[in-house]
Amino acid sequence: MGIPERNARILVIDDEDSIRRALRSILSVRKYDVSLASTAAGGINAAIETNPELVILDLSLPDMDGIEVCRELRTWMTCPILILSVRANEADKVKALDMGADDYLTKPFSAGELLARMRALLRRAESRVCQPPEIQAGGLVVNLARRQVFMEGQEIPLTRTEFEILAMLAQNIDCVVTYRMLAEKIWGGDEEKDPQLIRVHVSNLRKKIEPDHSLPCFIHTEPGIGFRFTVQ
Repeated sequence: MGIPERNARILVIDDEDSIRRALRSILSVRKYDVSLASTAAGGINAAIETNPELVILDLSLPDMDGIEVCRELRTWMTCPILILSVRANEADKVKALDMGADDYLTKPFSAGELLARMRALLRRAESRVCQPPEIQAGGLVVNLARRQVFMEGQEIPLTRTEFEILAMLAQNIDCVVTYRMLAEKIWGGDEEKDPQLIRVHVSNLRKKIEPDHSLPCFIHTEPGIGFRFTVQ
């Protein structure tokens, strides 16, 4: 098997010692830069610290189901996620893919198939526009991975809904984000989508992050449509 064209950063999240050792051996000899984690919490922290280009994720972790880890990573991470699991039933595969996984390989696996799938995922990922885990706009810092917001170095406490709104707006700088898009992000497709409720949350958010919430410099209203986040 040939050496990859570049030393891609790979994060392996698996609680089986033997699997982690095997993957480290398989990947390191091909010059991949490998990080290992044995728990969901350790994996999420490693993803924040190493900013991997591909994640290999087991579903059976001791502290959180791997599908939930996938969902959590997808709130800020765009790199490919390859599920590697003993669970072979269709329901688990569908759920993992729906939560943002890019591919699914069952254990036991062959090194050749694993490497081929990794190469395919990395090739496709090269065309993606990667969203940085931290967005800066003047004195405002939005850390998507740790779900923290700072203004001039001071942490600003936000509710879950306020953070979801700010994160979506900040990830779409200078683009109009509609009420419908925000509602689907916050509550999903089956919940209430009242624009007035969103306007209330945005008003509260402005009071926390805008130097003068009556003259916003970050979040601008697009009347009848939604909002737009700008960096001045």
